[in-house]
Amino acid sequence: MNINFSTATFKDFENIPGMNMMERADIYYDFLEYMKENGHRYRLQNNTGCSSVMEVGAEEVTKEFISFVTSDYLGFTQHPKVKQAAIEGIEKYGTGTAATPLIGGYYSYHKDLESKISSFFGRTQEEAVIFTTGYTTNSATLQILLQKEDIAILDMAVHASVYEGCILTNRKTFPHNNLDALEQILKKSENEFRTKLVVIDGVYSQDGDIAPIEEIYKLVKKYNAYLMVDDVHGVGILGKTGRGTIENTGLLDKIDIITGTFSKTFGNLGGYVIANKTLVNFIRFQSRQQIFSATTPPSISTGIIKAIDLIDEEPQWRSKLWENINYFKKGLDDLGLDTGTTCSAVIPVKIGDPHITGDVGKMLLDRGIYTNPIIYPAVARKDARIRMSMTATHERDHLDKTLNAFEDINKKLHIAKK
Repeated sequence: MNINFSTATFKDFENIPGMNMMERADIYYDFLEYMKENGHRYRLQNNTGCSSVMEVGAEEVTKEFISFVTSDYLGFTQHPKVKQAAIEGIEKYGTGTAATPLIGGYYSYHKDLESKISSFFGRTQEEAVIFTTGYTTNSATLQILLQKEDIAILDMAVHASVYEGCILTNRKTFPHNNLDALEQILKKSENEFRTKLVVIDGVYSQDGDIAPIEEIYKLVKKYNAYLMVDDVHGVGILGKTGRGTIENTGLLDKIDIITGTFSKTFGNLGGYVIANKTLVNFIRFQSRQQIFSATTPPSISTGIIKAIDLIDEEPQWRSKLWENINYFKKGLDDLGLDTGTTCSAVIPVKIGDPHITGDVGKMLLDRGIYTNPIIYPAVARKDARIRMSMTATHERDHLDKTLNAFEDINKKLHIAKK
């Protein structure tokens, strides 16, 4: 079977009829080499820590880039207090857990972190369970809670980890933020399934827009279902005190399941589930990823605990982040570029054509600007975009240089809205 590399996407290589795993790997390797030769590269090597400026390179000479590729929104990966807390964790406990949580790998710093994150959301009478990654948090939790008698009802734009978590259950998706479609599914499912769980994001990772949580919550309760909100891109950024998209709805204590990650705003690694005590303990003792996988080492847990404290102790980082978001988005909009419906730190420039999008990404790299060209299957085929994450550590000259680059690129490729 021949694949046209000039029009191919990553998804075309998932399963190729007639080719075994080695043959598929061989042709995919050729595709990656083709992409590399044409200036479209993925998994670039970063040689410095997360920051608004990063050194990138491997085979060629390392170069310094303005970076928009990390979700370290508040700059906490480099915060001296977070680093010191991580160092102190190692000095007190060592470097690892050496066991799974069920059989000796559950330490006091894990308990402290679980208490800290549930209290952060005001859920002091409830509990949290932590996982090694945010991805595992969603996939593991859904796999253990939902079986063949149940149904997961998903906004079609939820994260891939949610889709993976639904492999053992029934699944329905509704068009993004479409309340009428959601209600139709809830109505049809009300008496058909044992458990009905609606899963949404707080902030959606590709468009940066926000779910209508209050309206969804009302529908969920009207049809005797449950609601799970994954707010990884909202926590620390949105809400009056940085508690995310749920905070301003008045529903922080009412959402059935809150999930999130420590790898964005908190600048570290891991994920969490917050729910009532019975549900949390069911996940703790039934999830295979809890039973058979070691969890976070002390440096990570103690660092996260300090980062959670900093949300309240140093609110200036959230203020600086929003100054940058508003300035940069206005600059892009003034150029006529399509930033969609974003109202968060995730800022897309929608282009549409995947190959032009790749060209834009390459041209930005040539100008010393590191962004993420996002194409199918991460987004729809005609919805390719340059995705950028804004941080509190970006300086005004970083933003101006990037805006100037987009202006020049638009003159050459005409990527602005018509």
